[in-house]
Amino acid sequence: MLKAVAVVLTVILPVLLFRARAMADADLSIVGVLFLLRSVLLRDWSWLRVRWVQCGLALWALITLSSALSGPMPSFVQGLLSLRFFVFCAALAYWVLTGPRAQRALASVCAALAVWTVLECWEQYLTGTNMFGYPRWGDGALTGPFIRPKAGNALLMVLFSGAMPVILARLQKTAWRSRLAGGLMLALSVITMILIGQRMPTLLTFVGLLLTALLVKPMRLPVLGVAVLSGLFLVALPVVSPPGYAKLVLKFSHQMAHFAESDYGQIYGRASAIIVAHPWMGTGFDGFRIHCLDPQYLHDMPALHIPYIAPPQSGCNLHPHNYYLQVATAAGLPGLALFLMMAACWLRIIVRPHLPAKAVERVSRARESVPATPQNAMLLVACCVQLWPLASTSALFSVPPAGWLFLTAGWALAASGAGLRSGR
Repeated sequence: MLKAVAVVLTVILPVLLFRARAMADADLSIVGVLFLLRSVLLRDWSWLRVRWVQCGLALWALITLSSALSGPMPSFVQGLLSLRFFVFCAALAYWVLTGPRAQRALASVCAALAVWTVLECWEQYLTGTNMFGYPRWGDGALTGPFIRPKAGNALLMVLFSGAMPVILARLQKTAWRSRLAGGLMLALSVITMILIGQRMPTLLTFVGLLLTALLVKPMRLPVLGVAVLSGLFLVALPVVSPPGYAKLVLKFSHQMAHFAESDYGQIYGRASAIIVAHPWMGTGFDGFRIHCLDPQYLHDMPALHIPYIAPPQSGCNLHPHNYYLQVATAAGLPGLALFLMMAACWLRIIVRPHLPAKAVERVSRARESVPATPQNAMLLVACCVQLWPLASTSALFSVPPAGWLFLTAGWALAASGAGLRSGR
């Protein structure tokens, strides 16, 4: 009964991450509590012996300790409650999503959300508003089914985990109609992402396509074709969508040419100054937001070629806009090392189905492996995209970003046979 409830909550979680962040946070928290209750009832705490879980719990403990030492109390409480994300991920990997039916149901929901986002973006582009009556954002970005410009990141979160397995399955068939349908679906998804006009989701989409082409040989020619088509669409973008061209091409080019002086450059410089001043313990869960205006951090970062530019508010935000910088400011370089180790452990397990048979035991210390499928291949790509270090991101330990990251990681671990152990 506990698992049935947890599966239902997990399957509906992507919908809540789209539309109701508070309910999504409650949803994944309940799944974590149910998993702990199940562990108590069965006296099964074997998941605590998994290396990535140990790294994650050590990171959580370090963030909580740093928050307690740095203060204030709300920062400590938030650091303490961040435990829910690590437990939720373990619950998916070793309990909730171990069955194929649950994985298929979750994939169907993500695919449906991807289709809905694409349709809403085109409705807004062609008619001026989405189904809720909201126009595109003031800077030209399409908002899809949202009020604010969140369509690009939302589509990215469900594109590789939901839509791409369907596309990949079509492209791997021999019938030309199936392959044509897969190619058209792929082209439509990428063109829609460009049309949305958000820079980082568009870049990460092409990173994911490159990884897909490297991982799945039949995808190389379709990805090359879509890359050429995307280049042609970018050339036509000033006519097709002048606001999208202004934001996606002109503004991005200007930011890259003057990155150190931009708001993002100033934020990264301020985060680096905090890390240099507190390399061992960081400044706690919410330390960047709390301390970014402290005078001791208002200086140049010559090693990064980032000058300090007044006013100091230009280097401040709720978070450093990068997962790795956020972890380092919260828990110092030891915390960053733990986060990197946890991510490496994730990827070592997730990549296992796609390795040669002789390499499986050497890489993952397991004698068994599930077969490679379009689903676990695309979940590997989805994890790599979300963990890509050269990216501007939202806050790591807040919902929806944490919901997507730990949902994708737990799902990918389960789909890759994380529960398989030698001798079991």
